Parts: sequence; C-alpha cells; structure tokens
Amino acid sequence: MLPSWLTSGSTKGIPDLNKNLEHFVLNHPINKPVSTKQEEAFFGCGCFWGAEKGFWKLPGVINTAVGYAGGHIQNPSYNQVCTGRTGHAEVVRVVWDFSIIDFSDLLKLFWECHDPTQGNRQGNDRGSQYRSTIYTTTTNQIELAVASKQSYQSSLTRQGKAAITTEIKPNEQFFYAESYHQQYLAKPGSRPYCSAMPTKIPLEDFENANFKLPESIWANFDWNIQHCVLRSNNNPIEI
Repeated sequence: MLPSWLTSGSTKGIPDLNKNLEHFVLNHPINKPVSTKQEEAFFGCGCFWGAEKGFWKLPGVINTAVGYAGGHIQNPSYNQVCTGRTGHAEVVRVVWDFSIIDFSDLLKLFWECHDPTQGNRQGNDRGSQYRSTIYTTTTNQIELAVASKQSYQSSLTRQGKAAITTEIKPNEQFFYAESYHQQYLAKPGSRPYCSAMPTKIPLEDFENANFKLPESIWANFDWNIQHCVLRSNNNPIEI
C-alpha cells in the first residue's frame, strides 16, 4: 500500500488532460495528438516555467506543455513532485514540425538555456525535480541527444566546466502539470521567475546534426543577459 503522501491528491493533473486545456499562446489544446509530420520529446531544464517559454518561441514548434516525467507513480501532483520522493523531473513537452525545425535545433536551445552540470539543482532551485533531462521518443532522437551531449561536454571541458549530469532516456511517461503551471509566464499577474543558469557556451556542430533554423533566430536569445527568456515577449519568433 502506498503511503498517504503519495496517494493524496494524486489525480490533480488529470483534469487538464480531459478538458483539452487551450495553450495560452498557441491557441490549441495542449494535449493535441502528434501528427505524422510532427515529433515530440521532453526536456528538463530546471523550473519548467522559463523552459517552456524558450521552446514555444522557436519557429516550427507546434505545441508545448509542462508536466512531470521520469518518476515512479501515476498522475503526481506538484506538491508530491516537490517532495523529491516521486522521482519525477519538471519537464516541457515539445511538439514540432520537422519540416521547419530539427531536433538538433531543440537540442541547441536545451544545452544553451541552462547549466547541465549542476545535478539536482538549477540556480536557486534545489531538488531532483530540477535535474537536467532529455526524454526521447525515437531512436534517432536518443542518438542525436547523446552525440550533442558529447560535443557540448567537449566545449564545457575546454572552458574548465564540470561534467554534464543530464539524464537521457527513451520513452518515459509524461503527466501534465496543473493548469496554473501551463504557459505560466505568458499569463497576466504571473511572477517573472526563472532559475536557469546558462553557461554562455554555445553548442557546436555534432555528429549527424541537421540544424534547420537560420542563425538569425538565435539572436533572439542572449544568454549574457541574466534571465534572458524573461525579458523577451511571449510571441513565437518569425523566420
């Protein structure tokens, strides 16, 4: 029998899925199924509020949602995940049109938007729920994720940085977070908070990378500015 701290409120994430909650910026259901022209993956970069905004701004990203993955109970609530005892990480579900943007581009944003060497922490946020993660859904994705990690580690090592702690796994189950977390930073009255601590080191080319976004897109992200994502508007970037 599960202890009460695991079972109480354990279905809080389900109503959002059943109500087809509308994406506050992209204006369609956050649980809209993935089409044959799209792929999905899940990224953990510390607090999921800022991470989600970074991804929904990229051209070709069709959908985003925040939630929990990598743990060992069903339908965890935010309060349960915050105990660190469910094993879940805060993650962003990203769905993209692969004719416009490649997984390689998403990996560029992922590695550059946070510090993947901090273990169970990102900035002031501490706990295993804030760990760096990539949860893939295809064989190609996991191969690219591993190759990009190796490349980024080489760049970090040259700058005297520590070892990457990012967890890369396939086919982890995702649970939608409560409605108030979805697209949090775009909503009126939200607290402008982001714990991410970018290394300011760019991701270089890596084996089988297939970057599709033009270089001009990345001018919209200046990691030298503290909490860069917070200081940008909520609109998707146009090519």
